[in-house]
Amino acid sequence: MADYKSDVEAVDDLVKKYNVLTDEIHKVIVGQNDVVKEVLISVFSKGHCLLVGVPGLAKTLLVNTISEALGLSFNRIQFTPDLMPSDIVGAEILNEDRKFEFVKGPLFSNIILADEINRTPPKTQSALLEAMQERAVTAAGTRYQLDKPFFVLATQNPIEQEGTYPLPEAQLDRFMFNIWVDYPNYQEELSIVKNTTSNTSVKVNKVLTGEEILFFQDLIRKIPIADNVLEYAVELASKTRPGREKATDMVNKYISWGAGPRASQYLVIGAKCHAALSGKYSPDIEDVQAVALPILRHRIVRNYKAEADGYSVEDIIKSLY
Repeated sequence: MADYKSDVEAVDDLVKKYNVLTDEIHKVIVGQNDVVKEVLISVFSKGHCLLVGVPGLAKTLLVNTISEALGLSFNRIQFTPDLMPSDIVGAEILNEDRKFEFVKGPLFSNIILADEINRTPPKTQSALLEAMQERAVTAAGTRYQLDKPFFVLATQNPIEQEGTYPLPEAQLDRFMFNIWVDYPNYQEELSIVKNTTSNTSVKVNKVLTGEEILFFQDLIRKIPIADNVLEYAVELASKTRPGREKATDMVNKYISWGAGPRASQYLVIGAKCHAALSGKYSPDIEDVQAVALPILRHRIVRNYKAEADGYSVEDIIKSLY
């Protein structure tokens, strides 16, 4: 771990490491610049990500590549209807000495890929709640701390809803970002097909250690923020709540439920991280707006009028800037 003379020097080094990190990731992942940036912002902000996109857009490959570049342990959990909480948390078994011992499940890792998280029943989904919020799990009355740093990067298919269990609002709120993974453009798809249908292999180099990530997470929180920017972030979240003093006419007309206080917290910490990765030492209003969409997208519930009039959640959020 390098010793820095000041926080300014540490932020400068974070920008350098971030640029190297994105270069390593883009050895494997073609395009998806915004997706990569948002996932890394959530990593440095100590948050979790929900990646939503149709099959075949390299969501799993992206998570795997990021874990390699960050030098962190990685476990993939394929969520299925018959998956039980003990399958991910771990269970007590009778050992050779006829004593119970706890065998850790795949949740005990730095990066967890919760693949197709909406395919498992709420009982198993809720096993992730404590892990995501407390960075700990409880099994047979004993509390176990998880490895640090710890991130849950979950994927979800937005098309096929048959046989799925929609995530409860409490669990959705635990995710810092809801990131929409879109199709690549024509040139990007040409590169993807060319790279993946030949015998070339790419090695992703490790850029950061777990210790460095923990240091940079603390550094992000120390970044100062001006009162007007803080007020803007809190006001933006407040505007999404229908029937409240800050709500706009559009929100009152088209929104059933708005974002809670956790959205305000994530807007501030996300803006700090976005500013730092852009080489700034304090966030401004543009940094708040840059992270607002993925933070608010899954915390706002439209009513039937919005659907009937053709207004998406994104349209409503952008009207609040």
